[in-house]
Amino acid sequence: MSSTKTTPAPAATRPQPAEPLVASRLRVGYVVNQYPQTSASFVRRELLAMEALGTPVERYAIRRWGESLVDPRDRAEVANTKVILGGNWFGMIAGAVTDVFVRPAKWWRSLKLAWRIGSKSDRGRLVNLLYLVEASRLRRWCERDGVDWLHAHFGTNSAAVAMLCHSLGGPRFSATIHGPEEFDRPDPLHLATKIAAAGFVVGISSYGRSQLYRYTDIDQWSKIHVVHCGLGDDFLDSPPTLPTDAPKFVTVSRLHEQKGIPLLVEAVAKLVGEGIDVRIDIIGDGPLRAKLEQLIARHGVAGQIRLLGWQSSDTVREALLDSRGLVLPSFAEGLPVVVMESLALHRPVITTRIAGMGELVEHGTNGWLVMAGDVDALAAAIRDALERAPEELLAMGSEGADRVRRDHRATTESRKLLKLIEAYSSE
Repeated sequence: MSSTKTTPAPAATRPQPAEPLVASRLRVGYVVNQYPQTSASFVRRELLAMEALGTPVERYAIRRWGESLVDPRDRAEVANTKVILGGNWFGMIAGAVTDVFVRPAKWWRSLKLAWRIGSKSDRGRLVNLLYLVEASRLRRWCERDGVDWLHAHFGTNSAAVAMLCHSLGGPRFSATIHGPEEFDRPDPLHLATKIAAAGFVVGISSYGRSQLYRYTDIDQWSKIHVVHCGLGDDFLDSPPTLPTDAPKFVTVSRLHEQKGIPLLVEAVAKLVGEGIDVRIDIIGDGPLRAKLEQLIARHGVAGQIRLLGWQSSDTVREALLDSRGLVLPSFAEGLPVVVMESLALHRPVITTRIAGMGELVEHGTNGWLVMAGDVDALAAAIRDALERAPEELLAMGSEGADRVRRDHRATTESRKLLKLIEAYSSE
């Protein structure tokens, strides 16, 4: 796995983090499009680990998560999070108007930046100008809360608001770019502009870092690093237990075309047609749910596939433990945290040979990697996992657990991020 050291680039050498770091001298602000949210437990783990290291963290969300929060740890974060679009619209607009007169040079510079990043945006210039109003409120909050450095998760509107906040005179910022959305739409998102404006950026895998290299000037490469998403000790210290004898697997995924779930339905139908008993519990929800229900009924596999909706982290954990492994037939990913969770629980993973998957899943060692979009290969991998004894599945999962403990411990990865913030803040 890659470390946070970067590939040498012709740009000037950047400061390297000092060792050891006990706690940052800075107060860090996190800005996320929607926080807390069920599908972003990795953000919560990261900032809580940062606080455990002694660094104060302020939470800022652009808007509230629109669905119910099923995990009590996420619900506990609601009270700690300030929501930019959470009300008092008059105050937000009045604050932006005040900025026009109090800091006119920075305002007009930021207005030009918002106009420029809106030029190719598929959301239009008006939305990007609204980001400037959001950034104005965020700048005032950062000033009030004593935030020294702002960190955005995702390279979409959260990074845009962080960049405009800095342009208005707010703190310097960094961003974690997850993919795949940012890599699918680098020009509309002005990814290169955001990277150039940031103090530094991180990818969540070596593959992710390589994509950031693709979309920015070589002179920016030296400030692109890798910081993995991490797990807490509740997963990492899990004792090895035998997988079930039952033909059960789990899929944890947003129900969206890019996750490949319709092909999983076809693979299950193929196996059932061969007389093979297999069952899949799909945890997650999304816009494809109604069509998946129709597809499951059409293939006659309603007895084999259950759509369970979003569940708490504890429920996901229990489902994985009571399975033979995780199945994730995605077409596009960053590096899903659920892959780490499954392996940490000593359960092997069946997934596709895309993006950063191969940095954690090794075919035949701790799981199966199949070509994306290949129903026959997916069915063959599930068949193979069904034929393995629980002891063999446990051995595969345990090899994966060793990798996750080594490369995806939340405390270790948060410490890496803090070292980078400390190093770049001293520039």
